[in-house]
Amino acid sequence: MSDGFRDLEGPPLTRTKDVVLMATVSSFEAMPHPGRNDVRQFSELFEPVFRASSLEAQRNAAAALARSPHVPRSVAWFLATQPIAVAALFLGASPTLDDDLLIAAARLKGRDHAKAIAARPNLSVKVVDALVALHQGLPERAVGARSEADAPSQTTGDTRLAREETLRRTLKSLVARDALTRDEESEDAAAEREEALLIRFARLREAKAFSRMLSHCLGSSVWLTNRIMLDLSGLQLATALKALGLHDGETRFALTQFYPHLAGGDIEGARADSVVAGLDAEECAERVGVWIRADAYTQGAAEETAANANAAAPRRFRASDRRAAG
Repeated sequence: MSDGFRDLEGPPLTRTKDVVLMATVSSFEAMPHPGRNDVRQFSELFEPVFRASSLEAQRNAAAALARSPHVPRSVAWFLATQPIAVAALFLGASPTLDDDLLIAAARLKGRDHAKAIAARPNLSVKVVDALVALHQGLPERAVGARSEADAPSQTTGDTRLAREETLRRTLKSLVARDALTRDEESEDAAAEREEALLIRFARLREAKAFSRMLSHCLGSSVWLTNRIMLDLSGLQLATALKALGLHDGETRFALTQFYPHLAGGDIEGARADSVVAGLDAEECAERVGVWIRADAYTQGAAEETAANANAAAPRRFRASDRRAAG
C-alpha cells in the first residue's frame, strides 16, 4: 500500500492538517492573478500549516507549487531550503526561483540541493558557475578565471560564449555519473507523486482536479477521463486505476468517494470490492491502451501522436505493475 493511502489511516489531527494544507495550495493555484492581499494571506497561512502536515502532504504541496508562477518569494525560499525529499521537485522546476535564490539555497543546503538545481533547464551562467564552484570547493571567480584561461584567444563576446559552454559541459560531466540512477528514481518518484495526488483529490472529492490528474497519468485528453468518470458503475474508473498500478485499497477508496452508492453493503465498501475484485491488471492495461489510442484519433491527433500514445502507455503501466508486484 502506498504512502498516499497509508496517510488515510494516520492520526486524525494529521489528516486534518494535510487536508487544510492541500486545500490552501489548491485555492492559491486556482487564482490566475492573485492580489496583494491574497499573496499576503497565503504567505502567513502556508508555513505553519505546512510544518504541521505529514511528509507526504508536504511533498505534494511543494510539487503543486512548483508549477505556479505566483509563489511569494518568502514561500519560495522556505520550500527551497526544506529537506531534499520535499524540496527536490520545487528546486528543479519552480519558475519563481531566481538566480540569487538558487545560488543561496545551494550554498546553504549543499550537494543534494545543488544536484536538484543542476537538473533545471536553461540555467544561467551565473548559477552554473556557482554550482561548479561549490562542487569543486573553489571561489566562483577562480572557476570563471580558469574557464577563460582554458578558452582560445577570441573576441570578448566569443570568450563569454565559450566560457558559458565550458561551464555547462563541466556541470554536465559532474552529474553524468548519477544520471541513469536519477532518471530511474525520478520516474518512480513522479509516478508515486501522481498516485498520491489522485488519492488526495479523491479524498477531497475534487472531481475536476481528479479527472485532470488522471488525464495526465494516462497521457490522454480530459474528455476521455471525464467520460470514464461518468460511468456510474465505477467499472471504467476502476479499470483505469488498475491499469495505472494503484493498489486495490486505493482504488476502492476512490470509487467510494466519487460513487457513494458503491460504499453500501453488509461491509463498508462491499460493492466497490466486487467491482475491483474481478479486474486483471494486464487486461485493464490493454483495455485502457485501446481507449487512449481511440481518444488520440477522436481528438483529431496525427497518426504519430496516436503511435506515441500506444508506445508510452504500456511503459507507464508496466512500471506501475512492477511497483505493485514489489
